Amino acid sequence: MWWFQQGLSFLPASLVVWSAASFVFSYITAIVLHHVDPLVPYISDTGTIPPERCLFGIMLNISAFLGVATMYVRYKQVYALNPEKSKIIKLNKIGLTLGLISCFGLCIIANFQKCVLYYVHVVGACLTFGVGAIYMLVQTVLSYLMQPEIHSKDIFWIRLTVLLWCSSSIASMFVSSLVLYSGLYGTNLVQKLHWDPEEKGYTAHIISTVSEWSLAFSFLSFFLTYIRDFQKISLRAVVSLHGRTLYNTPQSFVADEQTLLTAGSI
Repeated sequence: MWWFQQGLSFLPASLVVWSAASFVFSYITAIVLHHVDPLVPYISDTGTIPPERCLFGIMLNISAFLGVATMYVRYKQVYALNPEKSKIIKLNKIGLTLGLISCFGLCIIANFQKCVLYYVHVVGACLTFGVGAIYMLVQTVLSYLMQPEIHSKDIFWIRLTVLLWCSSSIASMFVSSLVLYSGLYGTNLVQKLHWDPEEKGYTAHIISTVSEWSLAFSFLSFFLTYIRDFQKISLRAVVSLHGRTLYNTPQSFVADEQTLLTAGSI
């Protein structure tokens, strides 16, 4: 059995591989068509002009779906391992809520492009990476609380390292973006897709774009730490019949259910 066939480890693996592919494919398409500069453009710039915009959008929507599935399975796993620890259960619920908000933000990024609806796009980015960073923090704290009985110390330190990587990328991108869009280097820089190294603001632009790529891959790297955990979990569906046919009237529903319960069918 291959490693990705064990348990549900294919979920975080698929999330990481698919999301990375959405960035890379859009980047390659935008470079080939000369829509952006080859040297570290913004990720959002590679998904602004058709046809890469279409590819970028549909692939990120699928990434959001994979993210929801991965975060939900993680929630169920933590709950199953700590059914009587109220502190962990509460943090686990908070983590799931933050994760779902982050995935919703990813959908906003996918469907509202930077050069079309900039402020909506920025809101989506803040939800995805800002709230996502808090999600990573919650999961890191959960890893700390569950060691050493459930989690090893190594996985806690790995997640803490990735969290620090993500936080430093956010700080770097925030500061460089403030400098870049402060008005010192001109206006309407949001629409600018091509930069000359001799232009003022080019250094701040490069720092900002490198920070964005670093942030994106630090975010994805966090989910790689789920693979080993997900190898030890599986989900199954349980079907409960509430009637003998699919044509029951409301009046006969209760009677049929009681009959099935008596017969031991449920």
